[in-house]
Amino acid sequence: MSVDLYNNVYSDFGSAAEAAVRRATYGEDIGQSSWMTAAAWLEYADLLRVRSDTRVLEVGSGSGGPAVYLARQRGCHVTGVDLNEHGIANGTRLAVEGGVADRVVFQRVDASQPLPFPDVSFDAVISNDAMCHIVNRMGVLAEWRRVLRPGGRILFTDAMVISGLVSHEELATRSSIGFYVFLPRGENERLIEAAGFELLEARDVTGEAEVIARRWHAARETHRAALLQREGSQNFDGLQRFLSCVHRLSAERRLSRFCYLARRAPAAGQH
Repeated sequence: MSVDLYNNVYSDFGSAAEAAVRRATYGEDIGQSSWMTAAAWLEYADLLRVRSDTRVLEVGSGSGGPAVYLARQRGCHVTGVDLNEHGIANGTRLAVEGGVADRVVFQRVDASQPLPFPDVSFDAVISNDAMCHIVNRMGVLAEWRRVLRPGGRILFTDAMVISGLVSHEELATRSSIGFYVFLPRGENERLIEAAGFELLEARDVTGEAEVIARRWHAARETHRAALLQREGSQNFDGLQRFLSCVHRLSAERRLSRFCYLARRAPAAGQH
């Protein structure tokens, strides 16, 4: 049975219940709806060497909150792309409210297709927990390389790395909120290098998903009444089952989340 997470979260972003759930789940609320804290987001930016003059492409920008937060914290320019129209509208509003609309823009783009940007448009590409929705990963990575300047870096996380025995019932529950691609350890590394990138690091960050899933489930239980009114019992219960499944698979390290950092080779004479 399919469960709606993203439309609910993005369209009801400003509600008191959703904001309270985010604060209880993540500590610092930057509008995220994934397995990432604000501190981790800034650490990813540091790995990408983001500075005030950096042009960042965020693939899978979600609610837009993380892009706005990154621009305010690092002074950089961010272009966020996502398929969800509620996320694009919300991100555009947040950029205006945050005073960074001159540096942060959002576009509704299918990131599995060729990107609507010229060659060498960006200094860094970041994608948090979105690559797992994309089948043609090789083609997507080739597009990232095309729009990235020589010497630029990419970073993406993937929470669908199979690292143990997972039943078909667990796979169904884990993918009940949308379309997902599961893959074995080593496959992302292979694709990154085949696309012409130099892999710099593949870091196991499964612990973050384990903790966040547990806290997210508990926070939603605390605000059950308000969320039920918005979501209905079927969707509420489905999301709770989903979060319980994520926590269990992560805690037992049967399904892992990894962070991949790579770079496009610099031009001759560039370091």
